[in-house]
Amino acid sequence: MHAYVYKSRRRADTYVYLDARDAFDRLPEPLRARLGPLQFVLDVALTPDRKLARENPDEVRANLAARGYHLQFPPALDADPMSEDWGTDA
Repeated sequence: MHAYVYKSRRRADTYVYLDARDAFDRLPEPLRARLGPLQFVLDVALTPDRKLARENPDEVRANLAARGYHLQFPPALDADPMSEDWGTDA
């Protein structure tokens, strides 16, 4: 399976995998509106032994087969960086 990866120019660290190049019609209109313009970044062969940096390749392949696209959201922070003690007594 082949995937074409685009980054959202409106939402940082948000990527869309499509099963066909420039097949933006696969995305529901409300989603397209929220993502804004998409910029092509990569085409990749999703072979069974392929590893991806932040996504489960089996999940990506399943979503591409079922609906023609997969969304990759920014990584979640493990902890709120503002909640730690910074050593000030303010």
